[in-house]
Amino acid sequence: MYNFKGRFGFIIVHRGRNVPILSVLKAKHSLLHRSNKNYSNFSKHPKLLQGSKVIHVHRRGFGMFVARFLKGALKLRYLVLGGAVGGGMTLQNKYQAWKDSLPDMSWLDTYLPSTKTVDSFRESMISLTERVKDIEIDPKLMSVGETKWRDLQEWLNKRIDEAYEAAKQSEIERASNQTQVKALSFGQERAQPHAPKENTADKRIDALQQELMDVQLRYQREIERLERDNKELKKQILLNKHSRSKNKQIKKSLIDMYSEVLDELSDYDSSYSIQDQLPRVVVVGDQSSGKTSVLEMIAQARIFPRGAGEMMTRAPVKVTLSEGPYHVAQFKDSDREFDLSKEEDLSKLRLEVELRMKRSLGRGKSVSNEVISMTVKGPGLQRMVLVDLPGIISTVTKEMAEDTREAIRRMTQIHMSNPNAIILCVQDGSVDAERSNVTDLVAGIDPSGKRTIFVLTKVDMAEESLADPQRINKILSGKLFPMKALGYFGVVTGRGRKEDAINDIKQYEENFFRTSKLFRDSMLSSTQLTTRNLSMAVSECFWKMVRETVEQQADAFKATRFNLETEWKNTFPRLRELDRDELFEKARSEILDEVINLSQVSVKEWDSLLLDKLWHKVSHHVLENIYLPAAQTCNSRSFNTTVDIRLKEWAESQLADKSIEAGSEALKTEFSHFIDKSMANKESDKLFDTLKRAVLEEALKRHSWEEKGNEVLRMLQLTALEDRCVNDKHQWDSAVKFLEKSLKERLELVQKQLSEMFGPGTWEKWVYWKSTTSDQKQRNMVKSELEKLLYSDFNHGPTLTPDEMTTIRKNIQRSSRIDISNDFIRDTWAPIYRNHFLNARLGKAYECRKAFYLYHQGLEELECNDVVLFWRMEQMLKVTATALRQQVMNREARRLDKIIKEVLEDYSQDQEKKISLLTGRRVTLAEELKRVRQIQDKLEEFIQALNKEK
Repeated sequence: MYNFKGRFGFIIVHRGRNVPILSVLKAKHSLLHRSNKNYSNFSKHPKLLQGSKVIHVHRRGFGMFVARFLKGALKLRYLVLGGAVGGGMTLQNKYQAWKDSLPDMSWLDTYLPSTKTVDSFRESMISLTERVKDIEIDPKLMSVGETKWRDLQEWLNKRIDEAYEAAKQSEIERASNQTQVKALSFGQERAQPHAPKENTADKRIDALQQELMDVQLRYQREIERLERDNKELKKQILLNKHSRSKNKQIKKSLIDMYSEVLDELSDYDSSYSIQDQLPRVVVVGDQSSGKTSVLEMIAQARIFPRGAGEMMTRAPVKVTLSEGPYHVAQFKDSDREFDLSKEEDLSKLRLEVELRMKRSLGRGKSVSNEVISMTVKGPGLQRMVLVDLPGIISTVTKEMAEDTREAIRRMTQIHMSNPNAIILCVQDGSVDAERSNVTDLVAGIDPSGKRTIFVLTKVDMAEESLADPQRINKILSGKLFPMKALGYFGVVTGRGRKEDAINDIKQYEENFFRTSKLFRDSMLSSTQLTTRNLSMAVSECFWKMVRETVEQQADAFKATRFNLETEWKNTFPRLRELDRDELFEKARSEILDEVINLSQVSVKEWDSLLLDKLWHKVSHHVLENIYLPAAQTCNSRSFNTTVDIRLKEWAESQLADKSIEAGSEALKTEFSHFIDKSMANKESDKLFDTLKRAVLEEALKRHSWEEKGNEVLRMLQLTALEDRCVNDKHQWDSAVKFLEKSLKERLELVQKQLSEMFGPGTWEKWVYWKSTTSDQKQRNMVKSELEKLLYSDFNHGPTLTPDEMTTIRKNIQRSSRIDISNDFIRDTWAPIYRNHFLNARLGKAYECRKAFYLYHQGLEELECNDVVLFWRMEQMLKVTATALRQQVMNREARRLDKIIKEVLEDYSQDQEKKISLLTGRRVTLAEELKRVRQIQDKLEEFIQALNKEK
């Protein structure tokens, strides 16, 4: 017995018996609540007390005391916890009220940088220190730069002080002159003494303006000189980085990554539809307006072919400008670099651009939409992407295609219609503004001018040639043309000489603007002049547009990708996304598997096929030129002589070549059978049917039988044809069947010819309601006369005698009063006699079925030379088929396999061929998905690099 304390005092666990605890508790509870509470009543449950030991526990009163104590203690805990929570809430409310009473200090966030900005600036400075600390810069360059900067600063301060002093002195003299003018009387004394002083003051003002212009230009030259020194320092830094990272993977620059995105978009959508709305600088202008020269000045190299008044730009040229240690150019699809510092490489580059433009032209076209992509790198180049388009023309010459003018305008509108493209509108300043075509076109595309930059070229020529040079100021102020623009720039891009270098042109441009009185007296800013300021402004506008729009375009391609993937899942749920190249490789393996199946063809199948092809090839010659002429002699000796002579001539001249043609056809037939069988298979992909058929036709067209074994084949055939001895009955029966089959096939052809010549018979007339023509009626008359002739002379010869023809003609004339010509009778006689003769020879063949033993004994009672001839032909065909089969299995199948591989390799390199042979929505959808994913990946990579640069 085990005892446990419980709520009711004690618990009894019977030892040695399985008594449920619940029953014990119930019994105990009923006993405790009796009125006498006498434990002696427990004896009424002998089964519970029998063999048990009862341990007495504390009374119930002590337990209740402990319960009340614990209850009070728990109440105290709740009071303490509730007070703490309430006090905390009150304290929080008071703190919030104190915080709200403080003044608003959020205006300080506008003036003070955020903690994130400060941390970012500190980290960038630390990283810059780490990058620059190991770079060894020439101390001479550093000292020269510091000295030049110090001298420039002192010189500028000095000149500014002198300018202020001069202006102050001018004001004092002007005030004194006015005082003297008021003091003197009106008359002769006023004009004479003061006119020289006023002229002196005006001259001094002009001198000050000239001096101020010189100071500005000198200041600009000093800045350019410092920039050149800065370029040299950058070049050393880039070279240092290049030498350190020779063994590392080359990291693409930001502009190169962006250019690759544009190239992918150009390949994906050459028409520049809404899919491609990424920023680029589109250079447009009238023909010979100088737009290509502007682009060359920005690129600092003569990279485009030049011509005198003729159209040189015939296709869009995308030029990606980026910074690098060396001045080089490279095409997108080539690894060759052109050194732009060497005139030889420049000439080769211009020639290559011209050749690529000519190759891109279609037949009968003068311009092309195909974009030529190239990259130009060099120290100090502004990073941007420019697209040079063909110049807009007013008249189509005889050398151009008729649609050239419309094609150029359409191409220009397509490129400018990109809402994020920056339009660089180039206008020739040396011609009248009213003759401009490009300004109206640009105004129609961008009427608000939010993405247009206007460039006026040939300003030096315009200043000399225009009757009113002030029109130039109106143009550059935006007051002459109806179009609007972000900025107006005036540039000089040459002196009209092809041999001028870029540096010479820049020096000439600078000298012109320094000495030009027109621009010195105008209110134009110096930042509106020179190609250098133009390139900086265009680059700044380009990158601003890129940062504002690139993420939006990335989101658009994400949406496009999602739509395409959804379409694929719904349309082709159980197929992998294979693009055109992957599908071609899959089809290639299936075609090559069919070539391997040629080796699985049995010998019996090859022999049967070759025999059929051989007989089909030679049967006409054997029957028409050998058998029938010999049989029509009706003489056994003449028959054998004629057959031997003609067989030998035929075997030596034509038989081998005809046999090779038959073997080649058999090989083609068998391979075509395998291809057709694979295409008919339900598991075969129907997408490959057109490709398989095209590869088969091209391979069979290229295949030609090897002529090495022709002589051996000829000797085998001659030997087989010379054997006249039929050895056994089986061979004789086989020859007879061969003869009968050949004659029956020929009879079918003759009877078909007769049916067409004589018209429908009686059955056909009544059942099918057919009738005979007048010609057929005349031939039927001749036929009846000819049949009478053959009936009277069964062994008649192949020709009619003149007397017989006269008789036939007179009989027909007597019966129907119709004159029949001799030629008409001969034409009718030929098929009738052929039918009669073939039936006679077929009857002879039936008689020769049982003549083997007579032939074997040498008896000549029954002439069966026909059977011997066809036995010789049959043996020759078997020998030839065996030789051809061995050549097919040993040589020609392997050669065909090689040719098919060559065809497949050629097709794999021909993208247009693959596009024409692999078609359907499944292919185009997979191609679009692949391209969109590539573009999206490149865009995201570019955006990450752009954010890092920010």
